[in-house]
Amino acid sequence: MTTLRSVPTLGTHPVSGSLPSRAETRDQLSRATYDLLVIGGGILGISTAWHAAQSGLRVALVDAGDFAGATSSASSKLLHGGLRYLQTGAVRLVAENHFERRAVSREVAPHLANPLTFYLPVYKGGPHGAAKLGAGVFAYSALSAFGDGVGHVISPTRAQRDVPELRTENLKAVAVYGDDQMNDARMALMTVRAAVEAGAVVLNHAAVSGLRFTRGRVTGADLEDRLDGTEFGVDARLVLNATGPWVDHLRKMEDPNAAPSIRLSKGAHLVLRRTRPWRAALATPIDKYRITFALPWEDMLLLGTTDEEYEGDPGDVAVTEADTAQILDEAAFSVRDQQLSRDLITYSFAGLRVLPGGPGDTSKAKRETVVTEGRGGMLSVAGGKWTTFRHIGRTVMNKLAALPGQPLAEDMEPMARLPRKLPLPGIANPNAVAHRLLVDGGTPGPRMAPETARHLATHYGSLAFDIARLANEDPALAERVHPDAPEIWAQVAYARDHEWAETADDVLRRRTTLTIRGLATDDVRGRVEKMLAERD
Repeated sequence: MTTLRSVPTLGTHPVSGSLPSRAETRDQLSRATYDLLVIGGGILGISTAWHAAQSGLRVALVDAGDFAGATSSASSKLLHGGLRYLQTGAVRLVAENHFERRAVSREVAPHLANPLTFYLPVYKGGPHGAAKLGAGVFAYSALSAFGDGVGHVISPTRAQRDVPELRTENLKAVAVYGDDQMNDARMALMTVRAAVEAGAVVLNHAAVSGLRFTRGRVTGADLEDRLDGTEFGVDARLVLNATGPWVDHLRKMEDPNAAPSIRLSKGAHLVLRRTRPWRAALATPIDKYRITFALPWEDMLLLGTTDEEYEGDPGDVAVTEADTAQILDEAAFSVRDQQLSRDLITYSFAGLRVLPGGPGDTSKAKRETVVTEGRGGMLSVAGGKWTTFRHIGRTVMNKLAALPGQPLAEDMEPMARLPRKLPLPGIANPNAVAHRLLVDGGTPGPRMAPETARHLATHYGSLAFDIARLANEDPALAERVHPDAPEIWAQVAYARDHEWAETADDVLRRRTTLTIRGLATDDVRGRVEKMLAERD
């Protein structure tokens, strides 16, 4: 494991300068010709922009909404090897996923990921027996080189001590294994920051109105700033379509006759207040292929997910009453009724998995990454898993370099020479950061609350000291945004000045946890909007 960067003191970790204005960024994008224009600020586009900038290319990244504003902030929040893939014999895939998972959680972003123990309950009449699941979790842990311990089977009594709301009626045994968890929106934003630090120019809330062509090849895009209507354009030697569920929409801008290349699967989740503390997660088999999760996350409980084909407008995806009923019904296989009261639901969200086109049940489809080249030379990338976001970025860059006649190949630093486990900004031991914030994070002034210190440490790493300094310099920024959440107003100012937050939803849903806690009240939203309007 790489040695973690030592934790800086407040006095030696100055707040970096604010971001350029949107007008300045638009002007910068309009004046240059970029080697690579990435359209789509989900994790696939972000990771590719990061790797491309690291490779020495001049990179631009734009998104019609916010960074990670759609599917990439609507995941199950897991970094995992994919236990269910063992069911189909995909041993190599699980091993590769484990490698990426452990690299991210141990060496790339230990400040943004945390290990989590999973319990697989085995009920009488369930789809799998105790012996089979016991062997499965042992093999799963072996493919991770036993880095998270040895998968094994425990008694129902022992399991209930860690998960007090575990349903024990007809429970025969519980299989145990380890994976990791994250806040996907925070992980994506830190990767955007890494791309910018490597030289990329980024802009959110900028929608493509058309593609630019030179002698039949796509050489840029015309865009509209969705916040003020300003029209501008970006020229590039190569354009990458990483628009996720909208990938075929952009392909049709390149070629109106382009055939559909993907299909979509909807995954819905519910967030609930917890009735009691949980020290482990539940992964309950629903049938031979599907698992439903009950995950302790952000001091809440995350339930899901569904898996059904989706054919509507990606922008209209939402959690329906049928989704809510299904999630609660499936959770009830292993979770006691008092934890599943609808009164405990604080938030619900749905995302769209991008799958290769073709027939068959979406729950059995492989989460493959597909890279294609259109008739105008635009590359399109779709699919994949959050866990392997770094691998996907490398894969896209390798495919880019291998294209016949590709003009960028000779300008790229070979991927083999780049660090394989380059850390994300803020890397630090979150326990050490939290301790330091508690000791002197508010000096002079009121001492920081333990829950706020822990929250900052696990969402920003060593960058938490920048936020603590803002709170120290202005006591009003040290106050909580809502009394029932750990966030402070300094985080809103930081999101505005350093994390590309433009709207209240950017702040409340993706840069903080106010929305998922059900605390984004009209008063809070109004105060956030007022602070955003005070941008320098």
